[in-house]
Amino acid sequence: MAKSKTVWVCQNCGAESPKWIGRCPVCGEWNTYVEEIITKPSGKKSGANMTSSGPPRPLASVESMTHRRIITGTGEFNRILGGGIVPGTLVLLGGEPGIGKSTLALQVCLQLASSTLYISGEESAEQIKLRANRMGLPQDHTLIYPETRYEFIADQIRRISPSLVVIDSIQTITTEKIESSAGSVSQVRECAGKFLSLAKQTGIPILLIGHITKEGTLAGPKILEHIVDVVLHFEGDPKFLFRILRVLKNRFGSTSELALFEMKENGLAEITNPSELLLSHLDDTLSGIATASTIDGIRPFLIETQALVSTAVYGTPQRTSTGFDIRRLHMLLAVLEKRAGFRLSARDVFLNIAGGLKVEDPGIDLAVTASVLSSYLDVPVPESMAFAAEIGLSGEVRPVARIEQRIGEAAKLGFNKMMISGYNARKLNLQKMPLTIIPVKKMEEVIKYLFNQKT
Repeated sequence: MAKSKTVWVCQNCGAESPKWIGRCPVCGEWNTYVEEIITKPSGKKSGANMTSSGPPRPLASVESMTHRRIITGTGEFNRILGGGIVPGTLVLLGGEPGIGKSTLALQVCLQLASSTLYISGEESAEQIKLRANRMGLPQDHTLIYPETRYEFIADQIRRISPSLVVIDSIQTITTEKIESSAGSVSQVRECAGKFLSLAKQTGIPILLIGHITKEGTLAGPKILEHIVDVVLHFEGDPKFLFRILRVLKNRFGSTSELALFEMKENGLAEITNPSELLLSHLDDTLSGIATASTIDGIRPFLIETQALVSTAVYGTPQRTSTGFDIRRLHMLLAVLEKRAGFRLSARDVFLNIAGGLKVEDPGIDLAVTASVLSSYLDVPVPESMAFAAEIGLSGEVRPVARIEQRIGEAAKLGFNKMMISGYNARKLNLQKMPLTIIPVKKMEEVIKYLFNQKT
């Protein structure tokens, strides 16, 4: 007979307690403990049933493995994984509801020429069929299996032996060995571990789709991220068309990659040159617009910073920022007022990063200040100029990383001038640069060059 015991498990971090606790002592969250029934087999394991992996051996005697990757029909998806999907890999894909996780997973399945298996625990086969029809891709090689019990899913995977398996989603899968409800910490942890063993034994890559919490982190215990080989995060504002796929963990490639997609009626379209889409092509030059050369991970691209400075109608000036840290905007405005002498304390300042992207790179500070001053003075910034530098509290223009890549991206898009920190310019051969480099060290030099103003 199996012995059952009841434990209280934190649904945020997975910590266990023999009794209910109001606040979790591990993660500090309130009212997250839920009672779960855990069944353990009676009796002790026999030593005769245990097998050894053999004696230790020198690392030099171990043969190197060459992973033959599975190439999907989405080039950006292949690139962020390091060149394709490694057989036997367990991939976790997370993101907000409605961001396009299921669309991306189904699109990858339909684009593969070999057989794939799509396990749906949330939608019926008819709903998936409607989404596949909108994509207009071949459906002959993709099998649909609406099921939530792990034991049934594992039997079908071993019987069919597909080239790729998608589990949508891991929070809906249950196993008969645990009596808690679907989505609980115990179920998610146990099922993820079983899928990992199944992927390694069969050599079939498995893609798990995971929910995220209101804080924006992957739902379930933190150990879930440690179990899987690759963690991907799908992000973006549902009100905009652009989506960003980031790599948070990758045992077979770099974690500095990201891919951009555009949501369309027929699925997700990969964006190979994001700079062209993130820049507006206006016939008339307008004030308050500056172009920044930024880097996310190891990928450079150009973005447009838009600022509007107007007289405050109400008593307290407004400070609004979209896609840029509002605290950093406050810091830059204070630097302009203290170090450059511009009276912005009685002005409303609105800042927007075009395209709905969220940028955390401090290298766009110079572009932000240029756009704010351009709107304040109502003088356009030269449209052929890009910016890449950080602004310090004393008004100095600080250097940024990967300046050669930033310059190369700006030159590729047709910009003929770029303003950078003078400290970055020291290490460059300015004669061999593909565009004209304008080195500056103080905000006074920036203002004098762009707007012919003395501070």
